[in-house]
Order: sequence, then C-alpha cells, then structure tokens
Amino acid sequence: VQLQASGGGLVQAGGSLRLSCAASGRSFSSYAVGWFRQSPGTGREFVAWISGGGGLTYYTDSVKGRFTISRDNAKNTVDLQMSSLNAEDTAIYYCAADRTSESFTVQEIFYDYWGRGTLVTVSS
Repeated sequence: VQLQASGGGLVQAGGSLRLSCAASGRSFSSYAVGWFRQSPGTGREFVAWISGGGGLTYYTDSVKGRFTISRDNAKNTVDLQMSSLNAEDTAIYYCAADRTSESFTVQEIFYDYWGRGTLVTVSS
C-alpha cells in the first residue's frame, strides 16, 4: 500500500482545510488509517483514526469537535476535515495505514505504511 497525503496549505486562524490521503493497492478497507502531525521542534503526535470499515473513529482531545475523519473505500481515500484551526494546528500532517483494521492504536510502531506529509500552516 502506498499513501499520499495532500490538501495542506496556508490558512488563517479560524479557517478550514480538508486533507486527503489517497491509497494505492487493493483491499484498502482492510486497513485502519490514522492521521498524525508533527510541529516544528516536537515529536509526531496522533490526531485521528478511522477503522477499515469506517464505523469507528477516535480523536485526540485537542481536535475533538473541530476535526472529522472519514473514508471512501470505493475511492481508496481517507479525509481529514479540519475547522476552527488555530496556530497550534500548524504541523506536517501524515497519514498511516494499519493492517489491523478494527483495532485502535496511537502507537506509530503498529502502523505499517506511511505517506509523505503535507504541511498545514495556520496564521494568527
């Protein structure tokens, strides 16, 4: 599975962006997908997760109510809709796929495939 994240850019505080993670390969619904982010000078952190079938989602506390993760297995995509963005959301965002489609984890070691990141910059 190859993953490609896109949709990053520069946005003003309070604005919205929609990130997309496109996957190649078959059986994409067999993979759970997580979004992670890394801000300058910090380690990578978990942001959101969606199960292979799309029925389960989890979010880190700081984005609950502002971010929504969704997927379209027919198109092999997972999106992260981000709203009410603030400067603390500035980061490189990565998507990652986990073969264990229904088991939630925030631990990066359990993710089998990673895409290149897409930069989100929120100006205050």
